[in-house]
Amino acid sequence: MRVVARSTDPVRLSFLTALLADAGIPSVLLDSYISAAEGSIGIFPRRLAVAEEDGVRALRVLREAGEA
Repeated sequence: MRVVARSTDPVRLSFLTALLADAGIPSVLLDSYISAAEGSIGIFPRRLAVAEEDGVRALRVLREAGEA
């Protein structure tokens, strides 16, 4: 897995996930359950990851959208 983005903003992460999905790149949101441990105060960033072989293409998609 290759991390392509980190954010504490769930809306942005949802948008990035949709961008990647539209490009046919599956992604997974890591650390999404940390909010229970932190009390949902949003200080720990969640990580958006893709398969290693999709990493370069995913970063290009995000960069073209102004998100990398």
